[in-house]
Amino acid sequence: MKAFGKILCVVSLLFALLIFFANLILIHGNLSEDGRPYRVEINRLALAIEENGLESVDLSQYDYVYHIEPYGEYFYDSDSDYSIREIDGALYRFDYALNDNGKPWQLILTVNVILAVAVAAVFVILFYIRAKILRPFERLSGVPYELSKGNLTIPVKENKSRFFGRFLWGIDLLRENMEQQKERELALQKEKKTLLLSLSHDIKTPLSAIKLYAEALSKNLYAEPQKQQEVANKINEKADEIEGYVSQIISASREDFLSLIVNNGEFYLSDLIENIVSFYSEKLPLLKTEFVVGKYRNCLLFGDFDRSVEVVQNIMENALKYGDGKRVELLFPEDDEGILISVRNSGCTLDKSDLPHIFESFWRGANAETVRGSGLGLYICRQLMHKMNGEIFAEIDGRFITVTAVFGRG
Repeated sequence: MKAFGKILCVVSLLFALLIFFANLILIHGNLSEDGRPYRVEINRLALAIEENGLESVDLSQYDYVYHIEPYGEYFYDSDSDYSIREIDGALYRFDYALNDNGKPWQLILTVNVILAVAVAAVFVILFYIRAKILRPFERLSGVPYELSKGNLTIPVKENKSRFFGRFLWGIDLLRENMEQQKERELALQKEKKTLLLSLSHDIKTPLSAIKLYAEALSKNLYAEPQKQQEVANKINEKADEIEGYVSQIISASREDFLSLIVNNGEFYLSDLIENIVSFYSEKLPLLKTEFVVGKYRNCLLFGDFDRSVEVVQNIMENALKYGDGKRVELLFPEDDEGILISVRNSGCTLDKSDLPHIFESFWRGANAETVRGSGLGLYICRQLMHKMNGEIFAEIDGRFITVTAVFGRG
């Protein structure tokens, strides 16, 4: 708000200078020799007298000159301002009054009123911006910082402002989603920790039995071959039991660790494509990447619109991250089973043997060693597409890779 105060001071100073110089110009213009309006009237009257005589002059039509005196005994006897002119060899005195009608000062007053109204309007707009935009935004400026620190209980005051109502709603929704996500993660961690502790405890029993049997065998406590075979079978059974527990641990670690909520419905393909194109048609020229959008026929798709945008954006970002940045194509192959949206980019360095693994979590190919990433982008895409009853696959053709999302028809 200190910056706003400085702007207010600068605007006030500029308007003060504008009003000062406007009045200076107006006053100087009316008081200067060339700007004196009574001289114009005297010149017009002199021309009229020269052409038609003094009797033809009607002074009621003039604003400043109110009397004309031909040369005579009382020629110089006048208490008002006057000017003397020679017309056809005769002298005439023109008496005039500058302030009879006050028109120059009326002009100055009018200009000042207009400027005052303009100043008032500008200040009203500035204070409106301060009250409706800057002040609410200042109150919100600390919310992202608190969220970044993990303070998810910070209250977000509701505001019906046309400028920040939806923004506040979105921030509050983000905070609630982050809080719910944190609760789900804590619950999941608790469940996994409980499971690991339980399985660890269960493993101890067969492990102790194996150690006991192994020690007995090492000390030749079972001399009979039949008994030795029986002990060996028991060791094998306990080993199988431990293997089962280990499989449960591996299975638990591979469970979906992301809580992806999808609200399926129907939306138009054109809305999805317009959303993607409007963003990348501005971004890609800055990267000097050729962006080609193929032709498509508009139709209804089944799925979650926001999640579908997320899927296509993730594929686009992968194409920019791992391609050579020369060309990216957004294509729409024909298919009877569903609606296909393909992203094709040049500069593919991925080996075909790695293709089956690119949709696995945390998997990164040899071509990603110098590129930062988590290995979750395409994994999330696959999870989302499955939740929307769709599919996703990839193909490599020479130096080109194509990732295709298959949507169901609405």
